[in-house]
Amino acid sequence: MKAIISGGGSGGHIFPAVAIANAIKKRWPDADILFVGAEGRMEMEKVPAAGYEIKGLPIAGLQRKLTLPNIWKNLQLPFRMMKSNSMVKHILNDFHPDIVVGVGGFASEPTLKAAAKLGFPTLLQEQNSYAGLTNKLLAKDARAICVAYDGMERFFPKEKIVFTGNPVRADIEQMSCTREEGLTHFGLDAAMPTVLVVGGSLGARSVNQMMLTNLNYLGVRQVQYIWQTGRWGYDQAAAAVSEAGMGERVKVHRFIQRMDLAYAAADVVISRAGAIAISELCLVGKPVVLVPSPNVAEDHQTKNAMALVDKGAALMVPDVECGSKCLPAVDGLLADANRMQAMSAAIRRLAVRGAADKIVEQIAKIVK
Repeated sequence: MKAIISGGGSGGHIFPAVAIANAIKKRWPDADILFVGAEGRMEMEKVPAAGYEIKGLPIAGLQRKLTLPNIWKNLQLPFRMMKSNSMVKHILNDFHPDIVVGVGGFASEPTLKAAAKLGFPTLLQEQNSYAGLTNKLLAKDARAICVAYDGMERFFPKEKIVFTGNPVRADIEQMSCTREEGLTHFGLDAAMPTVLVVGGSLGARSVNQMMLTNLNYLGVRQVQYIWQTGRWGYDQAAAAVSEAGMGERVKVHRFIQRMDLAYAAADVVISRAGAIAISELCLVGKPVVLVPSPNVAEDHQTKNAMALVDKGAALMVPDVECGSKCLPAVDGLLADANRMQAMSAAIRRLAVRGAADKIVEQIAKIVK
């Protein structure tokens, strides 16, 4: 078995890609797997850390803020695309894969388009409830499209759709750690409720700002926090928490390696509404306040969030109201044990297990 997996840009694309690779290895232990990502993006660090080889393309996205540096980057895009197209043809012909899997992100579009033209079978993994433009364009040549939400025939040919759920990190799907282990790992007090605050692998400006501007509010609550800031917000957050003398109760992390322990420690979670984050939250079954990112195509995070809200499985606070309404919503949950219990039960009912193995079943059918 020789497989190429392409995509990335954020944990929401990288984590399922690695989960699929691990499931391929479980099925075919001698499988040869190559990742294709975008230079300078998160996958170029995370994929090798997971034990897989990756090749980077110079592909990039359109910069919408028209500053002088961004205008220059946009002018380079046609040349980056031409070079990426040329590179990916060489990669495909040299590697000669049995299957090419696209998980979304800048690199997946040139990789899967070239694979289809060269006659290599392709499979798409669409994480969101609202399909992105790239996957809609790539769908016509894909042999199968693996999805995590009902009603995806709005975007894709019905006969190609397979409901698999979203692959998540194995340590989350097979989570066995206890609340006590989580609290000990983060140095927290077992007698105090714990809130996990995550804005996704790259962070979320509004969520970070909400925490920064409400440090005085946090200081008078008998609540403790695990706060993942992402790459760009960490220094400011760590300095502000230290200056406020709140280091014992607010644990600031750039990136949490042991998310299983963070989820285990948490009584309530504040999170963006990315598809993989939601898939993980359904598996761990914790009450959650979702703050959908407004900076995504077709506002798909709001659609992801509403799929839970409509079933009583989550609360949602719009991004623009995050600073004023998010923490009061959390406090309201912590004060209502019955509501927390009902939300936990509702979100657990939406969990889908074994998604990566189901995707590998489709790969096996295609290859056969």
